Amino acid sequence: MAAGRVVPAPDEVLGYFDALSNWGRWGDDDERGTLNHITDDVRVTAARAVRHGRSVSCAWEVAVPEEMERSTTTCPFGIEMPGAENMPLPGFRNDRHWGYSSERLGLMFHGNTVTHLDSPCHIFWDGKMYNGRPHSLVDTATGSAWAAVTAAANGIVTRGVLLDVAKVRDVPWLEPGEGVFPEDLEAAERRQGVQVRPGDAVLLRTGFARTRHERGESGGFTHPGWHAACLPWLRERQVALIAADTPQDVQPSGYEDLAMPVHTVGLAAMGLWLVDNCDLEACATTASELGQWDFQFTVAPVRFAGTSGSPVNPIATF
Repeated sequence: MAAGRVVPAPDEVLGYFDALSNWGRWGDDDERGTLNHITDDVRVTAARAVRHGRSVSCAWEVAVPEEMERSTTTCPFGIEMPGAENMPLPGFRNDRHWGYSSERLGLMFHGNTVTHLDSPCHIFWDGKMYNGRPHSLVDTATGSAWAAVTAAANGIVTRGVLLDVAKVRDVPWLEPGEGVFPEDLEAAERRQGVQVRPGDAVLLRTGFARTRHERGESGGFTHPGWHAACLPWLRERQVALIAADTPQDVQPSGYEDLAMPVHTVGLAAMGLWLVDNCDLEACATTASELGQWDFQFTVAPVRFAGTSGSPVNPIATF
């Protein structure tokens, strides 16, 4: 760790649950947490960030079958399908030209590989979810009755800011276990000529995705990422959402009693939404080429009732 970076003590990080809490900030019935920072004016500002009309995906392609269970049914052209008489396709039984393919997919999206959105109900602390609701509101049959991904059913459209910390440190990528600190974020702002504003989504590039491309591995449970020291900075800047090319928290985090402080404090106390496991290489290349480090950022989760998140394909439009 470079000199000058202040590492908060374990007791201080545990104190973040109170010091950084947003419980009640937007009312006792609020399930949206930091998405409340995205006002109509913020969305209008995000639209103005589109200056070139170029869009790039910030997601990994989901591998089949490694990350997904898949069963496929195909219908060759000319084969009559059972129940075809009930399908609203006039002429199907007569000309036999029409066919289709269909899949049933099973996916565990939480983890260290699939790009996904975490909603506040994903993490509990002392048996409580965001805004003080008990973990008992999560049922194995129906999912969560509180702060599920459907709280973002209208989508997340805001201004995104890419902070390329690997570039600031003049390295191809941060090594496993290297944490990113507020000083790194501010150095990236200065170098890139951009500033994080209220309602923004902050995308953190550590270069970890580059290692995945070049080495073909996800790095397991040791990787670079946000250090817990960034949490007060994110609250002070009124950030609506964070994304990273890692599973967010630097691992190991350095905190024995709080293995994932960014996830735990962020989701349970702050209501801070997270997009884990992005691929930010194309986004960084485009930003560098255009000399533009802010853009319209769009995340549209699938409206899975009661779930703690959703696989997503975040889009940055420059």
